[in-house]
Amino acid sequence: MKYKALLEGLEISIISNRTLERTLRLDAEFYSKSNLSQVLLLKGIGAIPLTTFTDISDGNHMSISQNFVNDGIPYYRGGDIYNSFIEFSPNPLRIPRYVYELSIMRRSHLKKGDILMSIVGAIIGNISLVSTNNNATCSCKLAIIRPKNNISSEYLATYLRCKYGQQQIQKFRRGSGQTGIILEDFDQLLVPDLSNNIKEQISSFVKQSYAYSLKSRQLYSEAESYLLECLGMTDFAANPDAYNVKTLKESFLDTGRFDAEYYLPKYEDYCRLVQSYSNGYELLGDACNIKDANYTPETGVRYKYIELANIGKSGEIIGCDIQNGENLPTRARRMVHQGDVIVSSIEGSLESCALVTEDYEGALCSTGFYVLQSSKMNSETLLTLFKSLPIQQLMKKGCSGTILTAISKPELEKLPIPIIRQEVQDEIAQHVRKSFALRKEAMKLLENAKLTVEQVIENGGG
Repeated sequence: MKYKALLEGLEISIISNRTLERTLRLDAEFYSKSNLSQVLLLKGIGAIPLTTFTDISDGNHMSISQNFVNDGIPYYRGGDIYNSFIEFSPNPLRIPRYVYELSIMRRSHLKKGDILMSIVGAIIGNISLVSTNNNATCSCKLAIIRPKNNISSEYLATYLRCKYGQQQIQKFRRGSGQTGIILEDFDQLLVPDLSNNIKEQISSFVKQSYAYSLKSRQLYSEAESYLLECLGMTDFAANPDAYNVKTLKESFLDTGRFDAEYYLPKYEDYCRLVQSYSNGYELLGDACNIKDANYTPETGVRYKYIELANIGKSGEIIGCDIQNGENLPTRARRMVHQGDVIVSSIEGSLESCALVTEDYEGALCSTGFYVLQSSKMNSETLLTLFKSLPIQQLMKKGCSGTILTAISKPELEKLPIPIIRQEVQDEIAQHVRKSFALRKEAMKLLENAKLTVEQVIENGGG
């Protein structure tokens, strides 16, 4: 070839016009050597289009932003696809049943066995499995992949998460500003139809992972219920009145707060509840160490970065972003260590609290969190306490601001918290530790499933 010497060592693929992709894409990355060799590998083991196994659509296109409610049918969006099982998504938006039952919404109703994929934005390719028949729906930012012909949902979800599925998904991204993958391209995603034994093994891994995850959440829920019982909250009902009467001396001159919500009777009830705890209480500033010193990430050093979207329902960290220090956002300024409890300061996300495990030792978290430790209570109890109703309500009371409402450090420091009896702490810690251990096992099973698929493909699909 005339210019062979000039091309030596360069990442160049030469493609004939006759072999261009169906929509005649000309972007060079699409035809990278890695992408071309992957196609050859998959076709070599008899991989066929994903659409052979599935029906594919996207979610709801109707504007329903005015219909969201606090208690209703889950409405999943791209940002909810962080957990392998969509039911464990921490805080999905919700819609009323009458909206869910509109005829135009039926196409986006989810069924057990559906696979959800994020197809728009920065997190294209995230995968979640629908594991129950509970009523739920989703937005058009998600593809609904519905297996047919008795193909295992667990196997397909695992394959799409593995490196061979993800490389193909990223290959078919389109756009410049906001990128995405279009439904018409799904028939070009190749899936190997591995042996029944392998697919059954993968399915078993995933189902066991779901069972462990479910038990993990049950154990954490039991710890929360036990704490509320010890606080005397089993049948507690706060004053629902939306007004209160305070003198200037009792209000602004004492607290510096003019906002009416700060003085709602329910907050006084929660405060009295905490202060009446039999083992006593202290202000948070006395009972806890608030670790708010800024840390400047080092250039060239890779860090795990935890933000609000990475916090699960049961006080677990469900993922992180890994970046070099110079690429991290300016809010990545809190270093955390094993045993720390991170607590969101932002109203609307106050329930985003998590226990830092050994997996996140030395990670960084957003300045939207407070990082806490206490010599009076173990970390598991502190976590459970901050996710409990009375402390959540008192934190909400302390929030202030206009554009971004949050609880300030002075307000946090004067929060009353009960000093939980040691025997109660020990019981709570036992439940939470078991919960976290089960979750770790669940994650390990999913990783084993993914690695198994990759190894079988690399060994020729046998």
